[in-house]
Amino acid sequence: MTDLEAKLERFETLAAECDLIGKLTTDGAKRELYLRLGLHYRELANDLRTLIATKYAACSVRKKL
Repeated sequence: MTDLEAKLERFETLAAECDLIGKLTTDGAKRELYLRLGLHYRELANDLRTLIATKYAACSVRKKL
């Protein structure tokens, strides 16, 4: 597992944890905070997933040349 893949896994885990906490909390402000934080981590994970795919695609092209 590369460093980027490890970070991707961490962001996905954090997003899931924040979603769970947001759903379980009874405080409205905390719910909003954790659900937003989960969304932010999901966005970071998606951006990182795109970066990893681009990086691997670029490496594949270089190997063919």
